[in-house]
Amino acid sequence: MTTGTATEADETPLSGTESQFSAFFDDPRWALAIIRATVLEAAHPQIGAALVDNSTFVAHPWRRLRNTFVSMRRMFDADPAVREREAARLNRLHARMSGSDSRGRAYDAMDRGARAWVVATLFESAVSMCRLSGQPLDQNTMEHMYAEYRVYLAALDGDAGELPEDLNDFWRYFDRVVEDELENTEAARVILYRLFDHLPAPALLAGAPTLWAAGRAVVGPLLGAITVASLPEPYRRRAGLPEMPGAPTLMQGAYLAAGLTRFLPEGWINAETIVEALSLSPDSDDPRARTVAALRARMKRASALLRLLTPLSEETGPDPVPTASRATGEGRRSAEEFFSQVLDQTGDGHLDWPDLAAMARELATRLDLDEPEETRLYDAFAAWWRELQATLDTDGDGRVSADEYAAAVPSLAGPALIRVAEVLFDATDKDGSGTIDADEHRMLFRTAFRRDLTTTHGTYGRSAFVGDFLSFMSGRRSNTPYDPLLADA
Repeated sequence: MTTGTATEADETPLSGTESQFSAFFDDPRWALAIIRATVLEAAHPQIGAALVDNSTFVAHPWRRLRNTFVSMRRMFDADPAVREREAARLNRLHARMSGSDSRGRAYDAMDRGARAWVVATLFESAVSMCRLSGQPLDQNTMEHMYAEYRVYLAALDGDAGELPEDLNDFWRYFDRVVEDELENTEAARVILYRLFDHLPAPALLAGAPTLWAAGRAVVGPLLGAITVASLPEPYRRRAGLPEMPGAPTLMQGAYLAAGLTRFLPEGWINAETIVEALSLSPDSDDPRARTVAALRARMKRASALLRLLTPLSEETGPDPVPTASRATGEGRRSAEEFFSQVLDQTGDGHLDWPDLAAMARELATRLDLDEPEETRLYDAFAAWWRELQATLDTDGDGRVSADEYAAAVPSLAGPALIRVAEVLFDATDKDGSGTIDADEHRMLFRTAFRRDLTTTHGTYGRSAFVGDFLSFMSGRRSNTPYDPLLADA
């Protein structure tokens, strides 16, 4: 880290009353601005390719939203140790993402220029959301906030050298990247056009498919139009993005309406509460789950009323019937259901290494594993992928299709998957006793699976734990405690 950056980091708070980031964290305008920032990120060729190959934002957008929210909270935490730990985790995560895009161009999630662009889009979108809502930031506030984002980048890269030190130079940098480097990438198109059209219901609305489908049919296209209209004009022109008539007025109205929330009493809007309400399952043991369950019951009644008033049927939205009840026998599920809901984490219709890497990443994130345990978990999943590829990839294309999987379901529960379960067991067995006591077992499910698991005995042995995990991951039976880990949207 350079001397200049270190000095800036010491003088620029990332939390507390002086932090501009903290001041904006619960601002509803972020709901619009974060979509805009994500599109600008995805339009960068390197970032777009990494998202397409590795991200779960299509199949599991709400889970991705929550993880991003938690990470941002940690990166701007008042405790330097929390920030350093999260930065190290993010660096390990990104170091595992590299490859080539559809045009053969190499990408690397650790590329410093690409990482700087992510931070740049967050800062520029924060400035834009204030301008578009009729509350433009003054120069001093912008400079203070820009310094915070440079410190954020420095926490990840060791210094903030990839972003200009001077704010005026930043705007020239931003315009240059928009003009010369951004493209109409597949990832940007997916976010703008596919994601909104096929967005799965959050946990709060999982039991109200008609209500969700009706709302999505209206709000989805509007969000897409608002986002396109808010993007820099040079990028819209270069990417050939169509602008819906009246979209600029609609965009301005949306931002102005969101900006009016500044008149609400302080504390009425809490981003953490909203995100948890969207992603928290009603049968979780989290104290907030009781509120979520009550809201979900009301949503179901509203959905039932909507079905009486409209021609929409239950089939227009996500199927609310639990997988197990649709299967051929009690507790059993079809191979197709398990493949799409659990294995295909990236939502591209095939099983390959990024899908299993996403599983390892989600487990490591929820359990907050240290580097050695995280590496062991990734290595175990990598071995499982090699085993699956050798056994199931009958056409040799380097990935496993749903048909190839369905033809050889028993092959999933091989030695490598047993190793995955053993690594997970060891991460839970904090005292190294060789057994998981009742408290450790409950903590695992509360932390990683967001379920309250009632244990009837004092300890849980390795073989019993491995057996349950294999039963779930082989897809033979549904498993209420385990299902939420990888199947939650």
